[in-house]
Amino acid sequence: MSETKKADATEAAVKVPHQGSAPEERDVLLKVQGLTKHFPIKKGILQRQVAAVKAVDGIDFEVRRGETLGVVGESGCGKSTMGRVITRLQDPTGGTIEFEGQDITRLSTAGMRPLRRDIQMIFQDPYGSLNPRHTIGSIVSAPFRLQGVEPEGGVKKEVQRLLELVGLSPEHFNRYPHEFSGGQRQRIGIARALALKPKLVVADEPVSALDVSIQAQVVNLMDDLQSELGLTYVIIAHDLSVVRHVSDRIAVMYLGKIVELADRTSLYEAPMHPYTKALMSAVPVPDPKRRGAKSERILLKGDVPSPISPPSGCRFHTRCWKATEICRTTEPPLLELKPGQQVACHHPENAEDQAPQDTVLLSAAKEAVELVSVGETPKTPATTADDAVAEKAVEKAIAAETAEKAVAEKTVEKAVAEKTVEKAVAAETVEEAVVTETAAESADPAEPAEADTVEEPAAVEDSVVEEPAAVEDPAAESAEAESGRQESTDK
Repeated sequence: MSETKKADATEAAVKVPHQGSAPEERDVLLKVQGLTKHFPIKKGILQRQVAAVKAVDGIDFEVRRGETLGVVGESGCGKSTMGRVITRLQDPTGGTIEFEGQDITRLSTAGMRPLRRDIQMIFQDPYGSLNPRHTIGSIVSAPFRLQGVEPEGGVKKEVQRLLELVGLSPEHFNRYPHEFSGGQRQRIGIARALALKPKLVVADEPVSALDVSIQAQVVNLMDDLQSELGLTYVIIAHDLSVVRHVSDRIAVMYLGKIVELADRTSLYEAPMHPYTKALMSAVPVPDPKRRGAKSERILLKGDVPSPISPPSGCRFHTRCWKATEICRTTEPPLLELKPGQQVACHHPENAEDQAPQDTVLLSAAKEAVELVSVGETPKTPATTADDAVAEKAVEKAIAAETAEKAVAEKTVEKAVAEKTVEKAVAAETVEEAVVTETAAESADPAEPAEADTVEEPAAVEDSVVEEPAAVEDPAAESAEAESGRQESTDK
């Protein structure tokens, strides 16, 4: 690093308070009031507007110099749209955006060009944000060409320095994006965003597309760069653990609105808004010592309402377990109920009730949430009925299975009995046969045997056959005598 750059870094470190300093001691860098962004829905041949998607619908916040503001919320709540609007990549529908005291809400493209050096953005998709036809050197050096800036020592030397700053090799200057992994591409995007030494960097889900180990590297890199260059971050994310690690203050968004804004310690230890409490209950605690400890997880029932026609009053009342009639009719303002902690709720948690006279819960509030016990926590009334039904179903299934088993056992016993009877009958038949055979063998030998009886007819047959042979002559003689008599008669 040259002496001039060292002096610039030292001057920035002097001007910018350390991240750990109190927020009220810092100058306001970005101020947003009543910011709205509606996307029109048009139909028909004439393309008339029939409705609008209210992605961002009136939000107020400030970002102080040198701090990190985290923005969390469910998918579709308007986080990314808000980031694109405050960087003026998209024009706002209403409200004001002030950067260093200057109103940039209605500036044209030419008017925003000088401010592009001070406001940069890190995009969510590291694969879609880099042009695959350009080399890494061409991508990172694009801000210099567009702003007409000639860095000291030349563009190539400055780009190689930036690549080395984000943990890449200077030899990657002539390579293409497809030769890098997701984490390396995100580092290239960070190098491009830091090329012109911006004052404000809006990071839209900077680590959501990366592996866990790479996430830690990129987050630590951004933290080191903030300390070294005095950057101000607006980090949009849905990973609560990442937001807690890098943020000084956190804004919770729900359906285009900021429902709570507080420093990270107050927000995580004592959340005020019911939606924030539900979010914090879903954060897993990776502590082996707390395994089996009593804890409670809140499961919100139903889906997020459509941003085309958001609910009246408090937009969270359709899923809130504390919703009353005032929540349905009156929109709560964002008020500071504790020092440094703002919340938009009529019945906040860990704070005084703002509408104590309204105590009748809505019918939807009684079924809006389900409490799930983790560890040894006893069952809550919300889940007792469901558990009882489940237990009855299990008992019924066990009873049916037991009956089937009993029927099957009886069938088997019947079959065994029938088989036993058949075996007994067969055994009796065999015994009778054996007895008969034994009786035949033990009979008296003096009795006439079948063989002798058979032999006697043979002798008789011989005698019968022989006797007719002796009688043949008298018969012949009588026949001849009769024939002689007939002849004499004829004569």
